[in-house]
Amino acid sequence: MANAAKVQLPGSYDGRAGTAHADTFALQHLPPRDLWPEFIFTRPELQYPPRLNCVSYFLDRWVEEGHGDAPCAIGPSVSYSYRELQQLVNRIANVLVGKLGLVTGGRVLLRSANNPMMVATYLAVIKAGGIVVATMPLLRAKELLYPIQKAEITLALCDGKLSEEMEKAKAAAPALKHVVYWGTGAADSLEALTAEASSEFEAVDTASDDVCLIAFTSGTTGDPKGTMHFHRDMLAVCDGYAHNILRAKQDDRFIGSAPLAFTFGFGGVLFPMHIGASFVVLEKTSPDDFLSAIERYKTTVCFTAPTAYRAMLGKIAGRDISSLRKCVSAGESLPKPTFDAWLKATGIKLMDGIGSTELLHIFISATEDEIRPGATGKPVPGYEAKIVDDDGNDVPSGTMGRLAVRGPTGCRYLADERQRKYVHNGWNITGDTYVMDADGYFWYQSRSDDMIVSAGYNIAGTDVEAALMTHPTVAECGVVGAPDEARGMIVKAYVVPAPGVMADAQLATELQEHVKREIAPYKYPRAIEFVTQLPKTETGKLKRFALRQMAQAAASSPGA
Repeated sequence: MANAAKVQLPGSYDGRAGTAHADTFALQHLPPRDLWPEFIFTRPELQYPPRLNCVSYFLDRWVEEGHGDAPCAIGPSVSYSYRELQQLVNRIANVLVGKLGLVTGGRVLLRSANNPMMVATYLAVIKAGGIVVATMPLLRAKELLYPIQKAEITLALCDGKLSEEMEKAKAAAPALKHVVYWGTGAADSLEALTAEASSEFEAVDTASDDVCLIAFTSGTTGDPKGTMHFHRDMLAVCDGYAHNILRAKQDDRFIGSAPLAFTFGFGGVLFPMHIGASFVVLEKTSPDDFLSAIERYKTTVCFTAPTAYRAMLGKIAGRDISSLRKCVSAGESLPKPTFDAWLKATGIKLMDGIGSTELLHIFISATEDEIRPGATGKPVPGYEAKIVDDDGNDVPSGTMGRLAVRGPTGCRYLADERQRKYVHNGWNITGDTYVMDADGYFWYQSRSDDMIVSAGYNIAGTDVEAALMTHPTVAECGVVGAPDEARGMIVKAYVVPAPGVMADAQLATELQEHVKREIAPYKYPRAIEFVTQLPKTETGKLKRFALRQMAQAAASSPGA
């Protein structure tokens, strides 16, 4: 690409030189270099040194610069200043390396709801030169097994409240040698181990392009994909989106509802630490809990999905949320009525944005003074975006097509042939259908694949189908997204009952509860329609497009 800076990689992608990783699993399983997207580092704020441990920048430098006593991570039961968090992170890092055998490049699975300890373990693994694999607290054992096996994980740190599914996963994964819990009060708990550890730990001298995070997607068609991110990527999303679009200040206090296992949620930690600000982490994020926390902690910057903003609108009366000054919406499309209603109720313009696990965080958005309600925005400074057809050719403005993006972050799947589909001619093809207008604003149309985006969660219909098919009353089923005013979209299942089975409301409830037991409960079908047959192609394949049309028609009909 003309005028794009060509970054000289230290060779970490082929293991020749530069890496700090003794365990080279991640380096060996990066996609071939010619399948990477093109990375662009033309802007001055996106220049990074060859050696970089991002935790030194996010945490240690603030203590060194005299900002250590400032508030950092805030929770209902425990809070930490920058110095206190640094000491805890250092103790955990010493435990990881000295007692649990973590070597640089080793993968560590994290499992917890959002709380300060989850933040501390996240930072400790990266500071010690390890690679974080964070997982959603709602996942069941069979869903945990996939990342454990795919990333060849031998060590896990887990909140004791989530031990049941973790133990089931451990029993099925012989390679997982150690699971250390916190919050149990046991003699071998993480707190007991850290109590004996030193609060001094020097960050490992990692390469800026050493992998520090493997974030697994929710999966669209088939198994989830592990997206591999470098130390420099953690800074790039801050120096790009947070610096140029969000423009927060050091006295801001952030709050978000997305799990830290989502890269959208982790941004709510990185962005404040990038500028020495503070953030609130909540395990419970119902609308009432969220509003109460905004009131209690006087938060100023809010990150959540459109669904949450819509839900809070109905409960905002009598609440003092006047501390808020910026509200970011992502995770799903932001409808204009939600934008308008929030603006009317609070006087704040919702800052819409689209990101992806593959690119780590938001790459299209707009500052408050450039927002066009209904549009996602323009490319974040440092990124480029365009619309292409199915063959990758550029299409004129006003033409619907596939969204293509490139910039300082991009897709690198962990040992996955789907890399060839996501990256085309150096561009990341996100799986979203968009229209770009004559002024360069991007307008969301739909997902290009079978992903169901419900209340900010990405749900693969195939996962729900597989869970339904384990129930003896189900002969066949097809799962798609159906429009829903409150959640944007809900999971809807079309079920063909087995012969002789009575298809009624009781069975629908039974199937819903069955899915909740089989997979993460948030994936369950909120609507079930019993049918005598499913639409199929001549070769017997399920016609999902036809099911989506049925769901759309049902939602649009009177009384739906």
